[in-house]
Amino acid sequence: MTADSSFDRRFDRALASLRGLAVGDALGSQYFVPGTYALLKRRETPAGPWQWTDDTEMACSVVAVLAGHGRVDQDALASSFAHHHDFDRGYGPAVNRMLRLIREGGDWRRLAAELFDGQGSWGNGAAMRIAPLGAWYADDPEQATHQAEISSYVTHQHREAVAGTMAVAAAAALVANPAGPPTPEALLDGVVALVPRSAVGAGLRRARDMLDYGDAGTVAAVLGSGRRTSAHDTVPFALWSAARALGDFERMFWTTASVGGDVDTTCAIAGGVVAASPAGTPPAAWLEQTEDLPAWVPTAARS
Repeated sequence: MTADSSFDRRFDRALASLRGLAVGDALGSQYFVPGTYALLKRRETPAGPWQWTDDTEMACSVVAVLAGHGRVDQDALASSFAHHHDFDRGYGPAVNRMLRLIREGGDWRRLAAELFDGQGSWGNGAAMRIAPLGAWYADDPEQATHQAEISSYVTHQHREAVAGTMAVAAAAALVANPAGPPTPEALLDGVVALVPRSAVGAGLRRARDMLDYGDAGTVAAVLGSGRRTSAHDTVPFALWSAARALGDFERMFWTTASVGGDVDTTCAIAGGVVAASPAGTPPAAWLEQTEDLPAWVPTAARS
């Protein structure tokens, strides 16, 4: 295989994951709209088009930087986040302020480190955007976790946020393996092995032990569903749902969305992981209803 064909394959996997992430995000966000809860209970989709949120906007920067640099370049990533930042996409207040200051010339290293009294953010924002990077590194899950860690520091430097980002990237890399996705058990075992000791890791081990639970609400009550918008309250359930529905994007979405919580983010994470495999492509009708990716995102390798 030539270097160019290898790059093309990486890019195609990342773009497929990004599109799955965008569908999960955009459709998931519709159920925050008043009057749509009854549709969710009936597993019906609202009328489109469905607009995506900050989850997809930041994931687009990840893919654009990978396409341009072949790896995570932190300065390029921070610049892309800041210059493509749309205040109306639902960013949290701390990230809104930080990205504005970066645009004004601030140093992302200092700004990210100073968040939350110097602890760094432990939110789910770095994890929600990272599945396409995992798909990019399907041939090397360990490198996926390394690059995910580097990417997290640009905005989220708390240990739990970093661990959650690494976990999602590892999951997407394992699912995108050219030999085919692993079993649910092997997927979560593989992720646990690649994630440092943390509350996220502990949640993933519980998720592994709950794979035979049929009631998503019970699982979410134990693992969390993003209601606290922390990585350890979000990532374990999202990856449990993805593992339970490998190769079935629609099933993954309804399972993930049914428990409520931070629906756009949990569905973005699970959607990006499941769609990293060709078998997990979203339904064509859902892709059509989802807002197009922004024009600045490359849609072909080296474009």
